[in-house]
Formats: sequence, C-alpha cells, structure tokens
Amino acid sequence: MDNIDRLLQGSIDMHAHYGPHPTEKLRCDALRGAQLASEAGMRAIVLKSHEYCTASLAYVVGQVVPDVAVFGAICLNSDVGGLNPAVVETSAKLGAKIIWMPTVSSNYRIKEKTYSKDGIGILAGKGKLLSVVGEILDIAKKYEMVIATGHVSVEAAFTLLAKARQKGIWRFVATHPLGMDQDEYFTLEEQCKIAGQGAFIEHCFFMEMPDFRRDPQLMIEAIRVVGADRCILTTDLGQNYNPAPAEGMRMMIGYMLKYGLSEKEIELMIKTNPAKLLGLD
Repeated sequence: MDNIDRLLQGSIDMHAHYGPHPTEKLRCDALRGAQLASEAGMRAIVLKSHEYCTASLAYVVGQVVPDVAVFGAICLNSDVGGLNPAVVETSAKLGAKIIWMPTVSSNYRIKEKTYSKDGIGILAGKGKLLSVVGEILDIAKKYEMVIATGHVSVEAAFTLLAKARQKGIWRFVATHPLGMDQDEYFTLEEQCKIAGQGAFIEHCFFMEMPDFRRDPQLMIEAIRVVGADRCILTTDLGQNYNPAPAEGMRMMIGYMLKYGLSEKEIELMIKTNPAKLLGLD
C-alpha cells in the first residue's frame, strides 16, 4: 500500500455533493458515494446539498453502508426557507451535523454571480447579526452541530464567529477561504485572524480541478501560514464532470504530498480535525 492509499484510509470528507439533485446530474448518488468511500477505507462522509436537508438520506444510506459514518447537513438557502429555525431544529433531530449559512442564495454571492433571484443576508448592521441567526446558533449549540460560513461575506463570517463563541460554540468552519470562481475572499491575514479566534479553515479541492485550475500552491501557502492544526481539507466534489468524491479525496492527498505537505499535516486536516468537529472522537 502506498502513502496515498494509507492516508486515504480513515479519512473524512466533510463537504461533498451526491445525488439526487433537483436540477442536474451528479457523478453518483449518495448510496454509491458511500460505497466508494467504503471501498477506499474512508471513515466518514457528509452529504451536502444546496437545496435540501440531507439528514434523512444520510440515515438510510448509513443503514446500507454501515462501515462508513454518513452524516447529513443543511444549507440555509431559499429552498429550505432561508434562515429558518424550525427546519434547522428538525434537521438536528434527524441527525444533521453541519449548518451552512446561505450559499447559492447568499446576498454576498449574488452580488458577484447570479445564482438565485433571492438574496439572503445574516447581518442586521455592522457588527450585528439578525436575531434569527442567534436562534439558529442556539439550536447548533444544543445539538452540537458545526456552523459553517457558507458563502457569506468576510465581515459576516467574523460577526457570526464572534456570536458563536459568545454562545460557547467551538465547532465553526470558515468555508472557501480562497474564494470561488477566481475571486478574492479572505486574505492570508484574515485567515490567520479568524483561525486565531477559533475557526477551522476549510480548503476545498474543487477549485484545483480543470474547470478552474487554481494553483494548488496557493492552498499550500495558506495552510502553512495558518497552520494545519486549524485547517481541514475537503473535496467539494460530486459534479458530473469531476471525479467522484472518494477518488477526489485520493487525488487531493496525492497533490498535497507532491507539493510538500507532510503526512502528519495531512492527517490533521483529513482525519483529526474533522473527527473533532463531527464528534467522532
């Protein structure tokens, strides 16, 4: 067994897309994705959908593929009613482990790219969250869920983290710190700052795929500046034109080794830190 396959065993992908999908074909459905993860020796996967809560799907798939922990999640987009505490609580009771703030419905993203006719923000003013976001944070605290920033602005991400820490929430992930579609997002200084305040920085391999071709060295630089102990690596794969997430995880590990990250650093980001966030350790 080579180093890549050995590191792949026991790995956790906290951010990948699986069918069914309401509008497009994905590389594989959740059942096949879990089977591929099992064949690769992975420990856990999280099913992400921008459109619906995946907790029920995760429960059923987990019964069929019991040797991989399969978790559901929810994105607070227009499709689920946006910032909707009722649907968040139901999702939590069904076992969802991650709450993403608005992604494709985020007002910040819509200013840059037209993903949705509706824009959902989480701020009530500078340095202040909408009260409903506080209700959602209380649910996350109660059920020990992960709060992820989704596609909100940098200002909103810092404001969200401050309120989460105030409420005693430490399971917090800053999503896509290097941006999407080649846009700028968190600077290296901001990544260090938000990590220093308690966030885990999530680097997704999706942007290194041929559709975007971002230089992996940019991810490596950010990891080295922030520190692997405050980062996680995920694939964000599942698109029909990309590898299935399990194979994408293997590719990502290979690239990280090729570009000079140590096995210890990689294990922190694909095993240790995700396990802490999901409550597996």
